[in-house]
Amino acid sequence: MLIVTLCLTAACHNSPVAEVQKEGVVSGEFVNITDVVPDVILEIRYFGTFNFVGSRIDGYEQPTALLCREAADSLLAVSNDLKTQGYRLKIYDAYRPQRAVDHFVRWGKALDDTLMRRYFYPQVDKKDLFVKRYIDEHSGHSRGATLDLTLFDMQTEKELDMGGTFDWFGRESHPDCGGNPETGVYRQNDTITAVQFANRMILRRAMLSHGFKPYDCEWWHFTLKDEPYPDTYFDIPVREL
Repeated sequence: MLIVTLCLTAACHNSPVAEVQKEGVVSGEFVNITDVVPDVILEIRYFGTFNFVGSRIDGYEQPTALLCREAADSLLAVSNDLKTQGYRLKIYDAYRPQRAVDHFVRWGKALDDTLMRRYFYPQVDKKDLFVKRYIDEHSGHSRGATLDLTLFDMQTEKELDMGGTFDWFGRESHPDCGGNPETGVYRQNDTITAVQFANRMILRRAMLSHGFKPYDCEWWHFTLKDEPYPDTYFDIPVREL
């Protein structure tokens, strides 16, 4: 039987990490996204090596994606909405175990490891990654209701052009780069085009319409507003349930 290890937020922030073990997978409340949204496309970057670290990340045992049941159900509504517009969802990451976040922290402190800098953070000095909050000791992903995704255009059979790549550490990744995301009004600039900004808004509107909230530093990152485990960071490995 699978053992789930989790840490409680208060304990994590105010004292040495407290671990609690439970049998089962949160009483069955975590699900494979593909079981709920079968036509979603998975490109789990942290299972492979094309990510800002340059190696497989701890805790990613299979190239799959997990979410809590509530987030997965809301994502199905998003998918159904976007399919009528000619798009499918493509997911880069969803639930992320605490051991993966710990891997990011170790990597961030190894200042001489800059293997993937030119691909993900060429304009940022690695010593500033913590100060700028690109790397942190905890992630909302570990609560099971956050995911990173983009859109796949079914007509062109390509990802929609968002004017920036997943996990790019820089201003270009901010939702308000190129316009006002609240109104959807584009602002002429030399970073992203009007079409790229409009594409970001397609994803954003669909996610917000079905219960997700955005993150102000990453156009691809969304969290379920009413997440069921807001104070819990889980550490179960990413593999098929």
